[in-house]
Amino acid sequence: MKTYNAKPGEIERRWYIVDAAGKPIGRTASAIAMILMGKTKPTFTPNTDVGDFVVAINVGKAVLTGKKMKNKQYHHHTGWVGKLFSVSAEELLETKPADMLKFAVEGMLPKSRLGKAMLKKLKVHAGACPAHGYTAQKAQPLET
Repeated sequence: MKTYNAKPGEIERRWYIVDAAGKPIGRTASAIAMILMGKTKPTFTPNTDVGDFVVAINVGKAVLTGKKMKNKQYHHHTGWVGKLFSVSAEELLETKPADMLKFAVEGMLPKSRLGKAMLKKLKVHAGACPAHGYTAQKAQPLET
């Protein structure tokens, strides 16, 4: 029995649409990360990017469970002394809702060049379906 290794030329990419309205961000992010890595395909190869494209819509209507909306903090450091900026999940969801899902998915992907390439296949939109503009790709809806 031989082991199959996917080659970049023979990978078939699909497009999926995920509606995040009313769903927990963590559960949605884990389903998206599995699709981006290609772990749902039988041709999964750990050292090759075999994943599909994902368009996440209605991220502004996503929810966090428990007290995370007020207690969870997102930190950003500029690299300068004393320049650590923190923002609560509630503020981040109001100002940049797309970043909240992107941060969650980024934490679930590999921390390498391959992970950065996988993250580029994620398209996040805070608004509804007609605003995303990926209708030509014939994206399939994904249930999370």
